[in-house]
Amino acid sequence: MALMKITFNQKKRVKLAQGLWLMNWFCVLAAIVLFTMGIFLKVELRKRSEVMDNAESHFVPNSLIFMGVVACALNVFAGKICYDSLDPGKYAKWKPMLKPYLAFCLLFNVFIFFIAVVCLVTRGSLESTLSHGLKNGMRYYKDTDTPGRCFMKKTIDLLQIEFKCCGNNGYRDWFEIQWVSNRYLDFSSKEVKDRIKSNVDGKYLMDGVPFSCCNPSSPRPCIQLQVTNNSAHYSYDHQTEELNMWNRGCKEALLNYYTSMMSSMGALVLLVWLLEMTVMIGLRYLHTCLEGLENPGDPECESQGWLLQKSLKETVASFWEFLKNMTKMNKVESADGEDKAPAVTTVS
Repeated sequence: MALMKITFNQKKRVKLAQGLWLMNWFCVLAAIVLFTMGIFLKVELRKRSEVMDNAESHFVPNSLIFMGVVACALNVFAGKICYDSLDPGKYAKWKPMLKPYLAFCLLFNVFIFFIAVVCLVTRGSLESTLSHGLKNGMRYYKDTDTPGRCFMKKTIDLLQIEFKCCGNNGYRDWFEIQWVSNRYLDFSSKEVKDRIKSNVDGKYLMDGVPFSCCNPSSPRPCIQLQVTNNSAHYSYDHQTEELNMWNRGCKEALLNYYTSMMSSMGALVLLVWLLEMTVMIGLRYLHTCLEGLENPGDPECESQGWLLQKSLKETVASFWEFLKNMTKMNKVESADGEDKAPAVTTVS
């Protein structure tokens, strides 16, 4: 018994074809939006690739670009089919392609749904990527004379200014690394020697942060050096006073920025998935109701359209039986293809 059978007359078939034609062009516009979003996200990730540790972070934008191109092509093709569907002569040339086309659409919709889920649950992988990338970027902050790393200081400074953040998890991260290049240290100074000797790794550590951590909205001049030394500054207590630098870490700032962007994109991808599923189901009904015409020469006769030719249980059972038969055939072919060892006769 066919699943979700509907009776169509000529008027319903015309309305279905016209509605699907219009929806396909809406889907083309949505595909262009997906493509644009993928380009935008790729540019945003490339802008800050120096503070990201994982090259696979481009999987989502690449998938959005791919989806946009494929969805645009599929919906233009489906729109043409819907436009020609009510002309028996023109529809005849599309008829052999419809079943493979619908099968491909089903697989493509599964892929769209998967990407939507990835967009919505990507926070964990982004957090790890940003954490390691920012940690490495901060470590290379001082290497302004090293080829390949000389741009890192500018990148980190611009990042902290733009996102109003400081360090990886907070401003205290700068206390744990040497962010001042040896080129700008006076090694004849007793203070510099003592600081280097007091550190196991021989690094120049201090309770200070780069200038880009300063909050320009603060009424007090920025205290970026000797942050924890209350006696070094007038009327200052770093534990109780609101510091005039950004307290939020850059990992949190970037994570919130990219997560909100990916969530919005995930919601839009889900919307596109719903549109594509609706078009696919409608095209299936159009296909089956045109196939069911008893007299194709009489366009006014009624016909039956359905989603599945059999019930869901029977369809699943048939598909499972098909898979088992395919497995058995592969086993038989592999058994027949085995090389048999030649018999060896011994002469006594």
